[in-house]
Amino acid sequence: MSRVAAIDCGTNSIRLLIADINGENFQELAREMEIVRLGQGVDSTGKFDPEAIERTLSTTRKYAEIIASKGVEKIRFCATSATRDAKNRELFVDGVREILGIEPEVISGSEEAELSFIGATKGLTHTEKPFLVVDIGGGSTEFVLGNSEVEFAKSVDIGCVRMSERHLKKAPQDPLAIQHAIIDIDLAITEAAYTVPLKAAKTLIAVAGTATTVAAAALGLSEYDRHAIHLSRIPATKVFEIAQMFSLMSREEIAALGYMHPGRVDVIAAGSLVLSRIMIATGANEFMASESDILDGMGWSLSRAESDKP
Repeated sequence: MSRVAAIDCGTNSIRLLIADINGENFQELAREMEIVRLGQGVDSTGKFDPEAIERTLSTTRKYAEIIASKGVEKIRFCATSATRDAKNRELFVDGVREILGIEPEVISGSEEAELSFIGATKGLTHTEKPFLVVDIGGGSTEFVLGNSEVEFAKSVDIGCVRMSERHLKKAPQDPLAIQHAIIDIDLAITEAAYTVPLKAAKTLIAVAGTATTVAAAALGLSEYDRHAIHLSRIPATKVFEIAQMFSLMSREEIAALGYMHPGRVDVIAAGSLVLSRIMIATGANEFMASESDILDGMGWSLSRAESDKP
């Protein structure tokens, strides 16, 4: 049995998973998430803001304490879109190394896509293949198609934070800004479609906070309930309805929703718009919301690395 810890550091959030993995058995011991907005301003400046770095390192210190208290044997820290883009990433990477005593990985979009696919599809036994896994993050969105393994993958720069900073800066949203965002999003989806046959999937699986928040809205939850959300199937018509709803709401109205994380208030309109354009591009009638994602994929990768040792 392996006790592993995975930390996924994205553009918007940093998340921790601790799990015991024994063969095909996966027992979650802890799962934490904080919105730190590491990627604040990176799309326009190409650099990390010092305050954003400190917010993220502060949470990393907290996670290090949790990891130490759980007797974890192996840790993996993966940084994604914002860290790939930031010219001064070493300031952040050096800080993580000092706190955790391991080398943080700045993974490529293709590796991010593969880990998301593993996390989302592992253990799905009664779901039609092939799967298209879509991971809408803060800086980028990954499209991954496959059956048991990844066959096609592409990462494009249309995350919810990036689209909010580029276009959707007000709430309620300006209709002209929405149109500009749609052009940007559709161009990126078209780019992804050159690599990934988006209409070939039998099941569309959407992971990460945008998708699960849209699912919470569609299910009419009074508060966020990951167990109710996990593997729920959300009709495309509901996605369109919810994306429009968020675009018409003020920040105060969005913040008052019981299932809404405070750190998603100013980016959910952009994220749900990305998801709605993906539904149109794929022609899918519904998506399956999954609470298992890149974190779970990282956990499985650590377990596999242990089992491969001589």
